[in-house]
Amino acid sequence: MNIQLSDHFDYPRLLRFVFPSVVMMVFTSIYSVVDGFFVSNYAGKTPYAALNLIFPVLGIYGAVGFMIGTGGSAIVGRLLGEQRPEQANRCFSMMVEAAVVSGAVLTLAAILLMRPVSVFLKAEGEMLEYCVLYGDILSLALVPFMLQNVFQSFLVTAERPKMGLWVTVAAGVTNIALDLLFVAVFRWGLAGAAAATALSQTVGGVVPLLYFLSGKNEILHLSWVRPDWKVLWDTCTNGFSEVMSNISSAVVGILYNFQLIRLAGEDGVAAFGTIMYVNFFFLAISLGYSIGSSPIISYHYGAENYRELQGLFKKSLILNGIIGAAMTAASVLVARPLTGIFVGYDPVLFEMTVRGFLIYSLRYIFSGIVIFASGFFTALGDGLTSAVISFLRAIIFQVAMILILPELLGLDGIWLVGITAETLAVLVACFFFGAKRDQFHYIP
Repeated sequence: MNIQLSDHFDYPRLLRFVFPSVVMMVFTSIYSVVDGFFVSNYAGKTPYAALNLIFPVLGIYGAVGFMIGTGGSAIVGRLLGEQRPEQANRCFSMMVEAAVVSGAVLTLAAILLMRPVSVFLKAEGEMLEYCVLYGDILSLALVPFMLQNVFQSFLVTAERPKMGLWVTVAAGVTNIALDLLFVAVFRWGLAGAAAATALSQTVGGVVPLLYFLSGKNEILHLSWVRPDWKVLWDTCTNGFSEVMSNISSAVVGILYNFQLIRLAGEDGVAAFGTIMYVNFFFLAISLGYSIGSSPIISYHYGAENYRELQGLFKKSLILNGIIGAAMTAASVLVARPLTGIFVGYDPVLFEMTVRGFLIYSLRYIFSGIVIFASGFFTALGDGLTSAVISFLRAIIFQVAMILILPELLGLDGIWLVGITAETLAVLVACFFFGAKRDQFHYIP
């Protein structure tokens, strides 16, 4: 039996509804993890470091898809709550068209800029060529990758989160199978890993596109519509916090790499890359919860069902607090075995990575609540507040800490950046929760 947006959500129903989105985001995070595993173990440390150096830049391009998906699904969800299905479908179609057009433009820009950007990141010699090779191949799949990010949100809004889950699982399995074939069997190295990821992203973007084109979904379907620039502007401004979060993550990743190259050389970049794989996995859980719960929040806010909205707000804070504590505890348990999978062949690099892993994992205590806060205000249509939370968390606090803490504490200062920034961000989120309560009625 399908769960509808208009339902009452107790804890079991809420968890069942968001679970596919959580698993969907976890499988999405597996792309880079699988690439890293095969490249590190079958291609070597230099290609592995190059992958980790250029990957944050690629995230900037894909972030536009998250912006359209999260910002647009909040608008569509609110329109559905207001019983305006025809307008909701026009907005949905327009946002998919915008994703295709912007993806094509960004593909060209990415290919033209890949080498100069890699040089800017201090890549040189063999590492430079590896960065350009990996980046160029993945750039060719930007359109389906952006569509995949868009449909992750809209499949939930269309009350088909399980389909979104199975599409993402299929894409993830494709990535794993092709990495095994291209890198481990055919020995195509970094190029094979990039091709595997590009093809898996194509699966993740094209399958849901065909589904919505077929007209089988009773809530949302695609048709050709003329652009409504105001709606597109509202979508971009409402979802700007999500693109800001992704862009800032890329910028912060670049700054991390600058400091790590200065303090620990190529080993530092490889260690940070390994930690980030687990970070992608754990933060995907919180991001998946935010994506899965946002359409419910948008719907009930649009329907002016404030009592249900209050229940969703309270339950979400409790669940994200529990998730954060569990992820921190899990990090302590898996630090050594997971590090061994990626860099167990180098004892010095292994010990550096384990120490960094244990310190960095403290951030998960608060990260889920902050991610939910940003997504919550996006779902309510308050893109400005959402953007402020994301901007302070992901740019201002982290950049400041990256510049300050390594000067005071050396390499350990880099690993402490996460928990310091998240602590400051959760204080900002709590401030806005209190300041906006009367405007949106999510607290009695």
